[in-house]
Amino acid sequence: MSREPLIDMSPTTLENAEGEAKELLAGAKAGLGFVPNMYTYMANLPGVLDGYLSTYKSFRETSGFTPAEQETVFLTISRINGCTYCTAAHSMIADKKSGVPADSLKALRDGGDLPEAKLDAVAKFTEAMVVSRGTPGKAAVDRFISAGYSEKQVLGVVLAIACKTFSNYTNHLAGTPVDDVFAPYKVD
Repeated sequence: MSREPLIDMSPTTLENAEGEAKELLAGAKAGLGFVPNMYTYMANLPGVLDGYLSTYKSFRETSGFTPAEQETVFLTISRINGCTYCTAAHSMIADKKSGVPADSLKALRDGGDLPEAKLDAVAKFTEAMVVSRGTPGKAAVDRFISAGYSEKQVLGVVLAIACKTFSNYTNHLAGTPVDDVFAPYKVD
């Protein structure tokens, strides 16, 4: 399932891109082996694609979260924001690359409690941050810290929210179709 586009936005592909957009898309293809559909819509304003790529890389490299925790953060944000594209993409990454257990992946996609206490703490804090628009209350922050996380990781959630704002919002506007590689993880 994908959303209906909210605006008539044409994708910018490697074939029709110019300048910075072409460089960013070429870099994506070199790194991933393909250009995700989402990138082709973001490339209509290269600053959006560049902002997404920059925050994505920084979150992956500096947040202090394990790969499974990273996917937990990204999936929680995408589910709450109703982004079917990112939910499918991060579900595939969670399953195939990041080591998120199947029962936790199902719970993440359904919005339920995760069986692993630390992953559940990450999901709950991330949800509190998104739903409260960054004002989850001291008790939520304290619970997250008590679960073994740090101030750096609190800020890592902020960084992930910034990243997913670029992608979730672009996908809502464009009605981005889910790439074939992510299709088995589409949200119904």
